[in-house]
Amino acid sequence: MPLDRTRALRRGPLVSAVAVMLAAVGCAPPGPQTSADAVELLRRPIPDAGGPGIAGSALFAGDPQALRLILVHGTPGSAAGWADYLAHPPAGVEVVAIDRPGFGHSGPDGAVVSLQAQAQAVAAAFPRDGRAVLLLGHSLGGPIVARAAADHPERVAGVVLLAASLDPALEQVHPMQHVGAWRPVRAALPRMLRNANAELLALRAELEALAPRLADIRAPVVIVHGTADDLVPVANVPYMQQRLTGARCVVTRVLPERNHFLPWNAPDVVRDAIDTARRADCS
Repeated sequence: MPLDRTRALRRGPLVSAVAVMLAAVGCAPPGPQTSADAVELLRRPIPDAGGPGIAGSALFAGDPQALRLILVHGTPGSAAGWADYLAHPPAGVEVVAIDRPGFGHSGPDGAVVSLQAQAQAVAAAFPRDGRAVLLLGHSLGGPIVARAAADHPERVAGVVLLAASLDPALEQVHPMQHVGAWRPVRAALPRMLRNANAELLALRAELEALAPRLADIRAPVVIVHGTADDLVPVANVPYMQQRLTGARCVVTRVLPERNHFLPWNAPDVVRDAIDTARRADCS
């Protein structure tokens, strides 16, 4: 979500500097063309999506009887970032965009840094009738859907990893992120930046723990990454290719001169990747 810099500036120069830096480090997207208000009527609750008794929230669109596509945002972010895909759902799927725990309308108020816990929130959005799902994760959403696919291989028909951060060796922490974790500064930050910073500080260790589980993914995987991504380097791609040894197939699409914000600047490629995963097209 775009940072409200006016509000940040009122909190003092140090907090303002930290907030602006965290928005960049946390991969704050430019946003969809469709407004959040245009899809707000599609919102429904998801019980226990942030842990027992903690309500989650998601936006639903498309064919409710079709294969369910679950869209998982990065950090910071929210379900509304997928508004273009909700307003015009890809063919042949039901689209569910979740607010991850700690973001948007989902609880808790604080950060949930565990990839396992975040993956449980994704699983809470699985259809109750046993239908299979497609999972698409952007940025930090990538390792979250990877963990969900590893935990529930029998339910996942396909995975799209979009500008996904999977290689722990490529995770770097900016010194200002530690400043953002100081209690007085943290308390002054907007919730989405406070929680995004906590996720990013914990991410390397979480990815190291995830590494041996990547081989448990059985579904076809489509990797899409831009060569000009300066937030999540394209060097993540060979790491994923080497680790996804149990996948039915791994289809890789590297986009020359494309940056991190593929959901909004490469929508045709993203929709094609969804269709490839849906058709289990391993060609």
